[in-house]
Amino acid sequence: MSELTMDRPREDYGFFGPGSPSWKIWAAPTALIGFQRSVVLEHFDPFLAAAVADMNGIYSDPAGRLDRTLAYFLTVATADGRTATALSDHLMAVHAQATGIEPITGSRYSANNPASQLWIHVTGWHSVLKCYEMYGPGPLSALEEQRYWEECVIAAELQTCKASDVPRSRDEVREYFAEVRPRLCTSERANRAMHYLLRTPRAEGRTKFAAFSRLVAPATIATLPGWMRTMGGFDQPALVDKAITPAVRIAVRVGSSPTAMKAALKVVAPMTGKVLERHLRDDQPLDPRVVTPAEIRERYPRNAEAHQSV
Repeated sequence: MSELTMDRPREDYGFFGPGSPSWKIWAAPTALIGFQRSVVLEHFDPFLAAAVADMNGIYSDPAGRLDRTLAYFLTVATADGRTATALSDHLMAVHAQATGIEPITGSRYSANNPASQLWIHVTGWHSVLKCYEMYGPGPLSALEEQRYWEECVIAAELQTCKASDVPRSRDEVREYFAEVRPRLCTSERANRAMHYLLRTPRAEGRTKFAAFSRLVAPATIATLPGWMRTMGGFDQPALVDKAITPAVRIAVRVGSSPTAMKAALKVVAPMTGKVLERHLRDDQPLDPRVVTPAEIRERYPRNAEAHQSV
């Protein structure tokens, strides 16, 4: 994970660059709520739920495991191309070890399975946008939203997803959710994980991280449709939804300064904080342009071969 903290100069603007919706949304404080939302929803995929349960990372080191995952998404969104692809290669190698038998279906699972990776990717990008709209500045312009989903497709190239399967608009996201819904389910292990991630026990997570998860949970639940709340068993009264939304909007406004964001991440997600700090330094890159994953793979073929062999 040294790619996150290396002191080498920034090589380029990465895959999206200044002024991109991805830079704006993934570096906003609302991404913390969106991230909790996405890692909870991840467990509706029975194969991912089995992988998470078997690897046991969220229970042995909940703060560290979630910090590394959020750092990955923020790196892909904001870092230079070589840093993002190197971290993607590392993550694919870690996921390659996560294989086993999913107990509900009796089928073999792999964390690198394209369908499961697509679920992670879509729920992640959709969740941070949803929370940005609900608790942050509000909806994007039509042009910005179109660009955001185009950038979502580009980011998917760093995972095992097929580009043709990645939604390219909000309507396509809705179609995707409708298509996969019959395959989603919960189990005893999935329910345990979802509730654990929403409200991490103080005795098992770091005290400050546990407090953070519990503080964010009502805001996360308020963004979810009824069927997801029912399936996950974590619904809350409409009065809580109504009360939490304006309170979170105020908190987001107060915490939107770079100083406040870096201070908060230093407490709950220090690795992610380092990624954000490097991004906010606004260093002029050696090559001040936006690049593509394919270009970076061609420039660094050893990384490309490692990625393909996973």
